[in-house]
Amino acid sequence: MTTGTLLKRVLGGVVALVIVLLLVGQLLGQPILLGYVATGSMEPTMDAGDGFVSVPSAVTGSPEEGDVVVFEARELHDGELTTHRIVDETEEGYVTSGDANPFTDQDSDEPHVTDDQIVATAWELGGDPVTIPHLGTAIMGIQGGVESAFGTVASTVGLSEPTDFDSAGAVLVGLGVALLGFGILLERLGPGRREATRSRSRPNVIALWTVLGVVLLVFVTGATAAMVIPSGTVEYGIASTTSPGDDPQELEPGETGELTQTVDNAGYLPIVAIHESDRESVSTDPDRQTVGPRSSGEATVSLTAPEETGEYTRSVEEHRYIALLPPSVIEWLHTGHPLVAIAAVNGVIVGVAVMLVLAVFGRNDIRIRSTGVHVSLATRVRRKIREWR
Repeated sequence: MTTGTLLKRVLGGVVALVIVLLLVGQLLGQPILLGYVATGSMEPTMDAGDGFVSVPSAVTGSPEEGDVVVFEARELHDGELTTHRIVDETEEGYVTSGDANPFTDQDSDEPHVTDDQIVATAWELGGDPVTIPHLGTAIMGIQGGVESAFGTVASTVGLSEPTDFDSAGAVLVGLGVALLGFGILLERLGPGRREATRSRSRPNVIALWTVLGVVLLVFVTGATAAMVIPSGTVEYGIASTTSPGDDPQELEPGETGELTQTVDNAGYLPIVAIHESDRESVSTDPDRQTVGPRSSGEATVSLTAPEETGEYTRSVEEHRYIALLPPSVIEWLHTGHPLVAIAAVNGVIVGVAVMLVLAVFGRNDIRIRSTGVHVSLATRVRRKIREWR
């Protein structure tokens, strides 16, 4: 292998890795290894459109004053991910601000940022975040193209267009998983190299691997979207007050109130729903439940009001998985990472789809007989029924 070939392969691997990280980051709703800033609020540290190396909060733990963090805003940018610096820490949470802003985010009605809102921290080298110029500009261009293409396809087939790139990202990741499974199966079980030289233009013949690929794309993409799109964070506002009214979300300091969170399953397969919160003042009972097909379940959310009076926001994260594995196994995989549990469920779908296609069609290509236009539809149906007997 020449040096040039090796460099091309390394470069191709790096590009593929960047694409995978961007797609997975969109699926999880947080940057993984790479993030970017869309505005100039962090200048001169980071210019608008610059990328940066980010580390998920699950790895870094709680940030410190002076760190540049990515958090899920509640008011800023319509609640989208925001990259700003922590300038202070209080009992209610972190005070954040863009380096170019003469005021803090909390001066602009953004509530104090809590640990459960922070999804990543910018990696610093020599006291400054490691940036990649213009990476964000390229990502936003690709993102706009994918959103446009997905919207066109969705309207063509009669599906509702996603409200943001997260839904499109979920479908793209599902697509990638299906293609990966299809590629592995084709490598292991598909025709050898000798057959690759045969003519592929055979009339009335559909390649088995084409059928299998379509089945995997449909099943895995749909399953991934069904698990990712309904998942998310449910927020509850509570008021800690010395004179609460009839509203169950108005509580005396230290008092605990209960609310009901409904889990609707509109699908035809059971799901496992997992509820989580990183605050001791918030608990869910049950925190894990299985909901049957076309039915719903309920969980009781207990909220404890802070000792200091005021208005607060508390959140519960909900994760959903199709129950194709025992719930205990899904829960164990989820503790590692939600993406691990999603991949495991998709692995079951790939296996079942392959066995189903092979059981119905065998390993041979599918031949379609030409019956001629003179044969009526009723006659064709009767012949097909006799074949099945």
